[in-house]
Amino acid sequence: MLHIEHLTKTYGEKKAVDDLTLHIAPGEIYGFIGHNGAGKTTTLRSVAGIQSFDAGEISIGGCSIRTDPLACKRMMGYIPDNPDLYDFMTGTRYLNFIADVYGVSADERTRRIADIAGRFELTNDLGQPIASYSHGMKQKLAVVATWLHRPKLILMDEPFVGLDPVAARLLKDMMREICSGGGAIFFSTHVLEVAEKLCDKIAIIRRGRLVRAGTMDEVRGDESLEEVFLELEAEK
Repeated sequence: MLHIEHLTKTYGEKKAVDDLTLHIAPGEIYGFIGHNGAGKTTTLRSVAGIQSFDAGEISIGGCSIRTDPLACKRMMGYIPDNPDLYDFMTGTRYLNFIADVYGVSADERTRRIADIAGRFELTNDLGQPIASYSHGMKQKLAVVATWLHRPKLILMDEPFVGLDPVAARLLKDMMREICSGGGAIFFSTHVLEVAEKLCDKIAIIRRGRLVRAGTMDEVRGDESLEEVFLELEAEK
């Protein structure tokens, strides 16, 4: 589903991501773990096609993000750590705008918006300007918008920050639904507990370099990562 090969991104003299290779298969919830500033957001933004990178290759469903970005973006959804929405729009207008971008039919968008917004108890707020939304409501709206076109790959940067426990549980259930249908999830977090309970596999990044990747049991069993785990626990 997602192949990252030797990804490198440099800012000045600093390598934010240094020769990163990861493969994420259909059906997997893949956690991307690292302390703040480790390179998680840079990686996700590169995969999403939002920023360029200096070396390497990223492909989604066999399409290159370099040479065929539109085909890649049709297959993916992306939720940044701080969703940048159009505050002057109402929730309904924003969702219809996103549905138009992805070519979701009128009947399908109506059904999907009713379903997903209903799960998050957001339906009654969709007529209000996004500027009036709390951070948690904006996060929920971003989730609804991302799920609208049924992407095969969903990228999320610290998706549970700002969500109440009920909404976080709903999002986790929806992530598993996507994977049960043959999709994949790639999301970042610095909270090990979240990864342990949710992920099929994880990758740990530190100072831009991949430290370890595998199942949680495989990674937890690596005694050489004790210092990394202590760093992550200190950031909770």
